[in-house]
Amino acid sequence: MPKWFARTRGLALANIAVLFFGLAGVLGKLSALPSPIITLTRVVFAGLVLIIVALFQRTPLRPASRRDGWILCAQGALLALHWTSFFQSINVSSVAIGLLSFSSFPLLTALLEPLILQQRPTRIQIFAALLVLPGIYLLVPSFSVQNNTTLGVLWGLLAGATFALLSVTNRWLGRSYPSLTISLYQDSVAALVLLPTLFLIPVTLSWTPRELLILLILGICCTALAHTLFISSMRTITAQAASLLANLEPVWGILFGIALLHEFPAPSTWLGGAIILFATLLPAFFGLLRQRREQQPSHNPQTIDKPSNLKNL
Repeated sequence: MPKWFARTRGLALANIAVLFFGLAGVLGKLSALPSPIITLTRVVFAGLVLIIVALFQRTPLRPASRRDGWILCAQGALLALHWTSFFQSINVSSVAIGLLSFSSFPLLTALLEPLILQQRPTRIQIFAALLVLPGIYLLVPSFSVQNNTTLGVLWGLLAGATFALLSVTNRWLGRSYPSLTISLYQDSVAALVLLPTLFLIPVTLSWTPRELLILLILGICCTALAHTLFISSMRTITAQAASLLANLEPVWGILFGIALLHEFPAPSTWLGGAIILFATLLPAFFGLLRQRREQQPSHNPQTIDKPSNLKNL
């Protein structure tokens, strides 16, 4: 397969995956179910698909140690909280508020990476993390929990905080386990954590064809398929390029919200969202530029022509 074709295919897969990611919030808003039940059905459908794929590919599923097993289980509980708070943010406010406040996660990622991965954040990462703060400020109309938009921002920030913790621990576990194993544990444990909500939340499950279709698309297309496509795309495109594309999720989500829900964000939301998106795109963009510079061949005649530079000859 030619390199240009493989790269084009990778970019196409990543874009399709991000499109599905952006659609997830709108489907959650279209569903008549409470946020914990939406999350439960999402992880159940996604988990079933991942189990089939894992059995077909004979993916090793057993944790290497008891500690890793506990961490994987904790990640599942975090995933349950992350998606529940994300859908709750959208349900009490709007798709734009939910997605943009969730997109603040780089601020918390920059704080967590030195603690968990012992990696010092770059100056660009620190600047981008601080830039998120005025963006969040513009999203909040008033500092009162009685305001639905403010409540949506708070739920979105909780979704961003849990996602930041998930992404950092995923990078740590990803050194030892396939992504399929990690995703399967997360979805399975999240389903177990959320199972009691079927009995604790008074809701009548109306399995209409419309509701079932929404949940199937959410679990299969927007979760299992989207994650598989995105991971597959990273075989042929760089991590920086994938990160740039992933940051387009709020853009797709807002466009879907306008088209399907007729939700038009306020001017302050557009401005705050633009600042947050700029902050999230900045580190990935600089990382892509740095990687391209490193890949360029060096043509320094001083290091090629002078024999004195050739050691151990």
